[in-house]
Amino acid sequence: MYCNIYRQRGDRRRWEPASRRAPRAAEADAVSGGFSAESRLIHAGTDRTAGRPATPPLVPASIYVSAGEPRPGRGYGRESNPGWEALEQALGALEDAEAVVFASGQAASMALMLALAKGRETIVLPSDGYYGTRVLADKLRPHGAVPVHVDLQDLAAVQRALGPPGSSLLWTETPTNPLLRVADLTRLAELAAAAGAPMVTDNTVATGLLQRPLDCGATASLCSLTKSLSGHSDVIGGAVVSRDGELLAALRAWRSSGGAIPGPFEAWLALRGLKTLPLRIARQSQSALVIARHLAAHPRVAAVHYPGVTGPTAELASRQMPAGFGPLLSFELIPDRAEAADQVVESSALILPATSFGGVESTWERRARWAGETAPEGLIRLSVGVEPAADLIADIDDALKALENLEVL
Repeated sequence: MYCNIYRQRGDRRRWEPASRRAPRAAEADAVSGGFSAESRLIHAGTDRTAGRPATPPLVPASIYVSAGEPRPGRGYGRESNPGWEALEQALGALEDAEAVVFASGQAASMALMLALAKGRETIVLPSDGYYGTRVLADKLRPHGAVPVHVDLQDLAAVQRALGPPGSSLLWTETPTNPLLRVADLTRLAELAAAAGAPMVTDNTVATGLLQRPLDCGATASLCSLTKSLSGHSDVIGGAVVSRDGELLAALRAWRSSGGAIPGPFEAWLALRGLKTLPLRIARQSQSALVIARHLAAHPRVAAVHYPGVTGPTAELASRQMPAGFGPLLSFELIPDRAEAADQVVESSALILPATSFGGVESTWERRARWAGETAPEGLIRLSVGVEPAADLIADIDDALKALENLEVL
């Protein structure tokens, strides 16, 4: 049974959290019961009392009126904000869980590592995942577990890396960034459970709308709010979604003690962007699939990396992400050289040369320009926006013509 089976069947079962850490409007909670995640995204945090604003207001407060015994969640601005709570409610709806938001995806990752790796010898990480996670794990090495890198598609290697029971933390990512490799979350969760290892899944590329790691057995689902979730390239943020009450409490404690809190305006922007996630990611996934297939037949392209298109994991990707594969794809050029990829990226008239992904505007970059990235020199990572696919294909084809002018050809 695959972890997305309930979503495929339209089942609207709702996980009920054991406790709520901060007060929420009864009117907003009433909307959540029995409705889809898509509807709950739109109404999260809304106070349906007559005369109240239809959208959650921006609350730029660092202090709250307080005397005597501090009110939970309203003692000091580093502990909570109504804007965070509305955003967390929306993010939790995606996986029928609870969310904790942070100032960045890296801050969320650090809190997870500190909370889950304590007393463990190793953090088992994907060898081809987001390089920022590998850098962070290495920096935290003196304070905890030793990072061990492994191919998540090699289940036997993962099992060996997990070691004796209780000695490790399994950190997964699927699809990976930037090679878009797909790993079997259900099987990985089974291996983690057998080894007594909590499993974290970086779900940034897919988002909780296309893939629900918690249903596969993950302890926590991590995402960057900077990318598809906010969707407008104007926010830096991160979040962890979980059904583990003790872990959620530990993450909030790390956020408060470490000060990795999102700004009220950033939370407000992220919530606004999140409301249109279903519309944006459907368009982006559809266009990305069309573009990936076009590139696969292009004479100047050696390889295309996009879930569900080609390769041994295409069937797995289709089952694990039945609603779409997301906005991110990558492709390798002929020749596989940095100057070739740079020339193509600089020749576009529509696609914006920039890093990050998931915004409404299409962006691309030669990914190996970043130190520590595991990507071929001639690989271009493309984030497909909401522009018409035909326009993007025309721009890509024109940019690829720049290769004809290179002396290396």
